[in-house]
Amino acid sequence: MSKRNLLIGSLIAIVLLAGAVWFLFLRSDAPPPASLEEAVAAVSDETTAAPSEVATETTAPVDTTAAPIATEGLDGTWVVDREPSFAGYRIGEELASVGTITAVGRTSDVEAALTFAGSAVTDLSVTVDMTTLQSDRSLRDSALRTRGLETAAFPTATFLLTEPIELGVAPEDGVPFTGVAAGELTLHGVTNTISMPVEGSLVDGTVVVVGSVDLALADYGIEAPTGFSVLSINEIGTLEVQLAFVRS
Repeated sequence: MSKRNLLIGSLIAIVLLAGAVWFLFLRSDAPPPASLEEAVAAVSDETTAAPSEVATETTAPVDTTAAPIATEGLDGTWVVDREPSFAGYRIGEELASVGTITAVGRTSDVEAALTFAGSAVTDLSVTVDMTTLQSDRSLRDSALRTRGLETAAFPTATFLLTEPIELGVAPEDGVPFTGVAAGELTLHGVTNTISMPVEGSLVDGTVVVVGSVDLALADYGIEAPTGFSVLSINEIGTLEVQLAFVRS
């Protein structure tokens, strides 16, 4: 084999190897943004699986034809169910070896409660354990403990509703509703007022709510953790939530 062919073969091998490294280690497996359609599907999957589990434990027949919760029965307090709830972030990154990607980190360690009163949500509080945020890259998650979000120093983020969410009509089973959650978000030790558009639905006795809002890192004193492999991070990120509530 000539030196020229040997050189070409070596270059091809390097390119293929680099491609394999990118695919296995550096590519972004970012999940899609939170959506009501996906949330409803996730809740439906959970409730569909439940009857067989109960039947296995009790060996008693399970009535799967029970009528949906009556609209007038929603009033009162509801609390978040861990599955399939989550809170997290989405933000653009430029990596030296890959280029521009969307970094997504989420955690299901969320505590939340809301109160229905007719056609409005009168109270809503959310607490997120930021130390359990996970993305597709463990190096990113480790870095955020001491840089960026600094989750070791600021382990929780909270949201507290400051005015009712007017839905227009009381939620009905299977009928989507929309509103705006205005309140105080405390993130990275800084509290600001935000307004997050939300949408939700009552599904088989579970109230599922999704929402997202863009946040400027500077507004919360967050410095983007750039370095050798991370060339830049967008100045604005997205906070997103998917919450499944059951009656308290």
